[in-house]
Amino acid sequence: MLSIIQAAGWPIWLLLIASAVALSLIIERLISLRRAQVLPPKLLDEVIRVYHSGKITADVLTELEQNSALGRVLAAGLRNISAPREVMKEAIEEAGRGAAHQLERFLTTLGTIATLAPLMGLFGTVVGMIEIFGAQNASGSNPAELAHGISVALYNTGFGLAIAMPALVFYRHFRALVDGFIIDMEQQAVKFVDSVHSARK
Repeated sequence: MLSIIQAAGWPIWLLLIASAVALSLIIERLISLRRAQVLPPKLLDEVIRVYHSGKITADVLTELEQNSALGRVLAAGLRNISAPREVMKEAIEEAGRGAAHQLERFLTTLGTIATLAPLMGLFGTVVGMIEIFGAQNASGSNPAELAHGISVALYNTGFGLAIAMPALVFYRHFRALVDGFIIDMEQQAVKFVDSVHSARK
């Protein structure tokens, strides 16, 4: 592996840094975007039970907010439990926007790496081509420098594509996952508002 890095020249270090960042973000998002962590399955029922029991305290609200993204949304509803329906919905929507922002954290960076990695590989290719042309002189070409320039060009292109493809796949996967979570949160929030105000049957 070290010999490949040496053969690829200095541009490969930019790609290695990008790959390390992308891998870290992918692992972090895989851990953070687990469904049970974002949308605990029984949380809505528990919150409705707390509402009907009337045991809404500051400690309960704090614990609910720290529970999950859905917990933050439902806690906003509980804080405005005595407010009119529209005020309660507005508070839930604001909390939902904050929760959505948290769920989307780092996705822009991952998408940027997926887009930028091929360009970084292309940059390495250009550096390699410059070295190839630099190997030409009046007495002919230096085979060692020529081979080094070719390896710089090809390795960087390959590394760029190898980083971009999985980064793009995971970016799309996380994007779809977050969109699904947001829709589920909206549906559960509506159920909670309906259970409080009983406007719909």
